[in-house]
Amino acid sequence: MKTSWDSPTSAPTSAPASRTVLWVSAHPESDSLNGRLRRDGIAALHRQGHTVVESDLYAMGWDPVIRPENLDRRGRVSPTRVSAAGRRAQLEDAQPDDVAAEQLKLRRADAVIVQFPLWWYGMPAILKGWFDRVFVSGFAFGTDPHTGRRLRFEQGPFRAVRALTVITLGDRPASIGPRGKSGELHELLFGLLHGTFAYTGMEPLAPWALPSADFTDADSHARARSSLRDRLVRLFDEEPLRYREQFTGDYTDQWELQPEVLPGQTGLSVHLR
Repeated sequence: MKTSWDSPTSAPTSAPASRTVLWVSAHPESDSLNGRLRRDGIAALHRQGHTVVESDLYAMGWDPVIRPENLDRRGRVSPTRVSAAGRRAQLEDAQPDDVAAEQLKLRRADAVIVQFPLWWYGMPAILKGWFDRVFVSGFAFGTDPHTGRRLRFEQGPFRAVRALTVITLGDRPASIGPRGKSGELHELLFGLLHGTFAYTGMEPLAPWALPSADFTDADSHARARSSLRDRLVRLFDEEPLRYREQFTGDYTDQWELQPEVLPGQTGLSVHLR
C-alpha cells in the first residue's frame, strides 16, 4: 500500500531556481525525529540553492496568547473587538515587534513549510497561536482599505506562495486513508489547508505525513527523511490542491455550493475542484 509519506511520482519540470522558503516548526525537542526531519529538510533546500528562513517557535519562546498588551506596539488597550484592534495596529504600522518580524519573513517567502506533530488531531497550541497573532486582518486577509476588494482565496494577499504541511502522527497509515477511523488526511487538515493556506491565497500542497511515528525504527526514520527530501526537490513543481475559488460562480452569496455543482454530494471534499 502506498503510504502517506511516499513521494509523488512526477519529476521536476525544470532546473530549480533560487527561492526563499520559510520553515515554521513547532516541536519542543530539538533532538527528536521532528528535529532531524527539519535539519535534513533545510539542508536539502540549501543544496538546491534556496534561502531558508526559520521560525522554530519553541526555541524562539514564541508567545501564542493574544492579550491587550501584545496587540499594539504603542501599548493601547482597545475597547473594540480583538480583530479590529489587530487590524488597526496593522494598518497603522504599530504591530508588535515579534509579529512584525514574522510578517516580514512571510512577505519575503516564495514557499512556507509548516512542520508539527499532530496532537489531539490538531496543531500544537504554540503554532495555533503563531497563526492567531501573525495572520491578522489587514495582513493575511480582510478588505483592501483603498479598493474595498475582499482579500481571500483567489484574491488573497499570498497568491503564488506554496504551502507544504509536514506532520508526524501516532496513527497507523490506513487510519488516515479514505476509510480510516481518524479521517482522511486532507479532510483532517481541512482547517489548515483550506481555511488558512487557501483562504489567504496560498497554494496548498498535499501534506507530507509520517504515521506511526512513535513506533518507527532507525530504518523507517531513514526512509522517511529520504522521502521528505524527495518532496522538497519538487516543492515548486508539484501540482497544488485546487480548492474552489470563492468569487467565480461556484458558490451562492451565502458561500454555499451552487445547486448544480456536484448535486447531492456533501462533505469537505466537494470544495476541491
